[in-house]
Amino acid sequence: QVQLRESGGGSVQPGGSLRLSCAASQCRDKCVRINWFRQTSGKPREGVASFYAATGATTYADAVKGRFTISRDAAGNTVYLQLDMVRPEDAAMYYCAASNRGVLDPLDPSEYAYWGPGTQVTVSS
Repeated sequence: QVQLRESGGGSVQPGGSLRLSCAASQCRDKCVRINWFRQTSGKPREGVASFYAATGATTYADAVKGRFTISRDAAGNTVYLQLDMVRPEDAAMYYCAASNRGVLDPLDPSEYAYWGPGTQVTVSS
């Protein structure tokens, strides 16, 4: 069974950086895509970044392109989200998610069956 657990959340100043980690158990051989999503109170969960395991190809939401970077370690057990040039609107609960099959829309949360509990990112000066 795939299990995901996020870490690395916290408070960051506008313009600052933060790195989130997702420990992905049983995912190396089972997960086709590993993603980061985020959600703020009262808003739907939105896709942030997607990592396609077979090729390492990445997909980003327009709101984070050029500022966030998704990557995976060589062992395939941890997926990272590097947040740079953070903005106040980036404050949210960030979730790691994985799919064991191909998806039509890499940033659609309904395509993902496995979820971590989330890690909170706050942005304040």
